[in-house]
Amino acid sequence: MLDYPANVLIRFPPGMDPSLPELTERVAEAEELGSMDPKTVLRFIVDEQIKFVDVRFADLFGAWHHLTLPVSNFNEDTFESGVGFDASSLRGWASINESDMLLIPDPNRFWIDPFYEEPTVCLFANIVDPISKEGYELDPRSVAARAESFLRFVGLADNAYFGPEAEFFVFDSVSYYNEVNRAGYQFESAEGAWNSGRSEDNLGYRVRSKEGYVPVPPVDSLQDLRSDIVQNLQAVGIEPEMHHHEVASGGQCEIDFRFDTLIRTADNVMLFKNIVKNTAFYYGKAATFMPKPLFGDNGSGMHCHQSLWKGEKPLFAGDGYAGLSEVALHYCGGILKHAAALAAFAAPTTNSYKRLVPGYEAPVNLAYSRRNRSAAIRIPMYSTSPAARRLEVRFPDPSCNPYLAFSAMMMAGLDGIENKIDPGQPLDKDIFDLSPDELAHVPTLPGSLDRALEALEADHAFLLKGGVFSPVLIQRWTSHKREKETDLVRMRPHPLEFALYFDA
Repeated sequence: MLDYPANVLIRFPPGMDPSLPELTERVAEAEELGSMDPKTVLRFIVDEQIKFVDVRFADLFGAWHHLTLPVSNFNEDTFESGVGFDASSLRGWASINESDMLLIPDPNRFWIDPFYEEPTVCLFANIVDPISKEGYELDPRSVAARAESFLRFVGLADNAYFGPEAEFFVFDSVSYYNEVNRAGYQFESAEGAWNSGRSEDNLGYRVRSKEGYVPVPPVDSLQDLRSDIVQNLQAVGIEPEMHHHEVASGGQCEIDFRFDTLIRTADNVMLFKNIVKNTAFYYGKAATFMPKPLFGDNGSGMHCHQSLWKGEKPLFAGDGYAGLSEVALHYCGGILKHAAALAAFAAPTTNSYKRLVPGYEAPVNLAYSRRNRSAAIRIPMYSTSPAARRLEVRFPDPSCNPYLAFSAMMMAGLDGIENKIDPGQPLDKDIFDLSPDELAHVPTLPGSLDRALEALEADHAFLLKGGVFSPVLIQRWTSHKREKETDLVRMRPHPLEFALYFDA
């Protein structure tokens, strides 16, 4: 069992040591044999003396929810009949007169939750309309399933692979308030050089603003926390590749995990965020995937590596620019053409645009490059292997719903391939060395969520192909974002405005 600090109260199910991949290996072996079915799950429940089954699903905007059943109320029929729940009680979903929906557990993925005291098996679920028995049009995971089906229907590729880099911050404490007569927030981090008011001993090793990239301890104070996150990820079947401190102060971290197909990677992002938050919580800390919590320091992105494969053939490898194929360049052209609309799903919060600010290192420039990190799309050059050829779309951030963001990017790329969209010339120059005339010819991402929503309303036909997205989803997304987010931020006085205008 992990040797947690004394104040950590994580309990693991009896006989399960997350540092040992035995259970993960058993599940992986079953997947390879193609035997992942309800009987496999039920046999695992009996063998491991599981007491509860947790059925998990994402709402329209990417928050995770769950229902828990005792094993006595979970059987093979549950995989067909589903579990009923009230969809009208969740953001952006069904109205009260059509609230009944079904959760259909997916037997292809299950794991033991490492944080519950009682042995509990967890499964992802799709949301199904109880009348039509089809995937609910506003269910993000069903959107991703339709996206994968559309890819195979087109016949170009068998799989789209995604590899996200979801950065996050870990703070010692966080508080915020928004009332009629006062508003503000405060967070604490022992490692931030800006946090000079704290009186604890031995805080001499601080991370200076924008100088936090991969230092060793004691400057990097989160090494053990990240290592425990990695072991918890391994316990639930995610394959971490590395972890390190990121550029920003205040505890910015990155843990990379292995790429996979669109749905499996979106599942992994949901599970990854849950593991990060829970592990930090039991350390007495708070982890956030908010894109820009710190003023004047780097924000958190979720760079999305992506490629298409046909069987064992990597379709993005070729003899074009940076070793890319014509297919890859057209896919790139589709992303760039539709980037403004994609931003509404990939950078979906008002806070996202505190990170995506021109003139800094943010990837706001709608261009591609093999090395320029201020370009919206980068082609990694770490390896010359054809299998490593991929595009890294850099403007998404981890506040997004991964099912929708990945599906939207793939649909934009496929539109680029279908219409042979030219991505233009690469942007290999340092953006800061460009003259004003040169810079004027480089388009940029929208500067606010409002503008991104407008772009999505004007440009979403590519998302409707194959019934992957629906007009109802587009309308529900844009109206909810305006009414519940952008309008609220726009109408509320900002604390800085008192410093700027109180004496007007």
